This record gives sequence, C-alpha cells and structure tokens, in this order.
Amino acid sequence: MKNTVRNCIVTLVAATSLIATAHADDDHAKSEAIAKSLGFISLEQATEKALAAKPGVVVEAELDDRDFGKGWDYEFEIVDADGREWDVKVDAKTGEVRRVWRDWF
Repeated sequence: MKNTVRNCIVTLVAATSLIATAHADDDHAKSEAIAKSLGFISLEQATEKALAAKPGVVVEAELDDRDFGKGWDYEFEIVDADGREWDVKVDAKTGEVRRVWRDWF
C-alpha cells in the first residue's frame, strides 16, 4: 500500500511537471539562449548531472544568479521515489553539482 501511494505521488508530480513545461516553452527558449550566449552547459546536461546526484523526477528547473554575480547555477527541484523533495544546484559553467539538500517545506 505504501509503495502504491509513493508511486501515485511520483506519477502525479511528473504529470504536473509536464503540464508546467508546456506553459513554460517561451521561458525555456529564453533560458537556453542566455545559457548558450554565456557559455553555460545546456539545461539537458545540467539535468543529467542533477539526476545523477539525486535520482527522481525533476518538477522544476531554473537558471539562478548566484549571490551578487559570483556565477550561475541551474537549480532543480526533484522528487525521489519516496515522495521526498530535494533541491540540487549545478554550476552552469562547469556542470559541477554544488549542493544537494532536502526541501523540508
């Protein structure tokens, strides 16, 4: 029963992510253009790095300016197989996973 509930949560989160992605196509195109012009790795490459660090389903991804011009990160919100939410930051230039932490909210 517990596994069924977890699977339903992960499936629901994945479906919600796909719907949100359809509405965010323009934002995605803008982010990719900015990333390419600045020499960043692609969102797809960053996603692979984030999921290698924390397997699950990506429910949100954004390009984030690090504190006061110290660089850029791709920040991912990932839901694992147990339904727990995690945040993963990937350096936009190098692809290094900078931080993985559990989202408690």
